[in-house]
Amino acid sequence: MQLIIEYIRERYSVVSQPKTTLFKARSRKKERMPISAYTISSMGIPHFKKTPSTNVAEEDQQEKMDKECEELVLSLPKEKGWRTPYLYKFQGFWCQPKEIQAIISFQKHFQARATDVILATIPKSGTTWIKALVFATMNRQRFGISNCHPLLTSNPHDLVPFLEYKLYADNEIPDLSDLPNPRLFATHVPFASLQNSIKNNSDRRIVYLCRNPFDTFISSWHFINKVRSDSLPPLPLEEAFDMYCNGVVGFGPFWEHMLGYWKQSLERPKNVLFLKYDDMKKDIISHLMVLAKFLGLPFSVAEEKEGVIEEIAKLCSFDNLKDLEVNNSGKAIKNFENKHLFRKGEVGDWVNYLSPLMVERLSKVIEEKFGASGLKF
Repeated sequence: MQLIIEYIRERYSVVSQPKTTLFKARSRKKERMPISAYTISSMGIPHFKKTPSTNVAEEDQQEKMDKECEELVLSLPKEKGWRTPYLYKFQGFWCQPKEIQAIISFQKHFQARATDVILATIPKSGTTWIKALVFATMNRQRFGISNCHPLLTSNPHDLVPFLEYKLYADNEIPDLSDLPNPRLFATHVPFASLQNSIKNNSDRRIVYLCRNPFDTFISSWHFINKVRSDSLPPLPLEEAFDMYCNGVVGFGPFWEHMLGYWKQSLERPKNVLFLKYDDMKKDIISHLMVLAKFLGLPFSVAEEKEGVIEEIAKLCSFDNLKDLEVNNSGKAIKNFENKHLFRKGEVGDWVNYLSPLMVERLSKVIEEKFGASGLKF
């Protein structure tokens, strides 16, 4: 317990008070303001607190935006949304108004360090899993794998915050300068729209997790119907599929998102690690070894003999995370209940939902968009 509390004090420069401010923040007038309230759990881990909305659809579309962003949104192309009335095409990808404002703030104010690690995914591609795996791998010397590990009492999204969903959300501008190295963040933002200090930093590390488009679609469809407002009817599979094949999906088109990071991984393999969900499910041990080496924290011979890699894989396994109490209650991400972040985590579940014609259509899209890239599924 004391070890974990010391970690929090060292990493976030906070004291163990019931409620306080995790990150310092500043307004555009450089006045200090709290970014997020948080509570320290019994394990000493900070949890960001966001006030949930009772009407997801209305809250998402009526999020308070500054005048500049509001005018921008009104000028953007729009299409019907999956869980909100509309998605807007911003910088070449589709997203919601509240996300646009957060991304603009992130692009203006975030300053990357050479030691930063950024986890990138398109939604429903194994984001929660990769957060757990990277957190456990990077912090294995401090926590080990024990009954006191933070992942047993904290949702991975509380330990590895989203840049656009937590840190820069709700008009907040966090002061991250006091965080010790290495800092660990996550994002759904396409590579082309990352903050320039990330894209132009020759030392920074980005870990990208990609999932088969068929399974990504089914996972997205199930998830959206769980989190849609009660005032909205379920989104039909056929309608969602048509939108997906046309590229109209959060942070999509999915092919542009995947290819953006894929090309970077080919050009800068020391800076961008491209992982495939399906391959990791088949052989997590070898992929954890690749991941640790990429992060500059390779497993030692002693750790391999002691079974540390297997322990991390077990700790972060889908079944283990899904069964934890912390992942069956509360909200680590605004408006999204933790229990909805876990469904099956299986490879190939799409065969139970898609008709032969749907399979043929999506296969043609994949062949057309990925054919010459070398990225195969």
